Amino acid sequence: MLAPYVRRNNSLSAFDPFRELDELERAFFGNNSPAVTKAAFSTDIKDVGDHFVLEADLPGVKKEDIKLELTDNVLTITAERHSEYEETDKKHNFVRCERTYGSYQRSFDTSGINTDEIDAEFTDGVLKLTLPKIKETKPESRRLEIK
Repeated sequence: MLAPYVRRNNSLSAFDPFRELDELERAFFGNNSPAVTKAAFSTDIKDVGDHFVLEADLPGVKKEDIKLELTDNVLTITAERHSEYEETDKKHNFVRCERTYGSYQRSFDTSGINTDEIDAEFTDGVLKLTLPKIKETKPESRRLEIK
């Protein structure tokens, strides 16, 4: 049987009880597992001086299946990857199917961000957001004339 090679480490530090629970849940529920349908995706956030750059990995997701919503200083990125094998392989002739399909969501605090000027682009499975910081206004100083 074809299966990916997994190196087992006998040290206690390699034990992850949450991974074991996720595997148990996937075995029981299959791809309809709650953990699979609302999973997170990897992001990097860089501070580039006057703005932040957020890059999110969304492989296999189409641009039209990504939603960006701003509500009360919270930016929510939602992406959905559809299952292609359900339509193309009705007999489910898979030896192993590990790719997950479903809805992915992350939320980010945008206080301190000029939300009117956020720029988004999607290229090669990476969503890139440019998040300009709110410019700090220094109190204006002036002399008052005494009358």
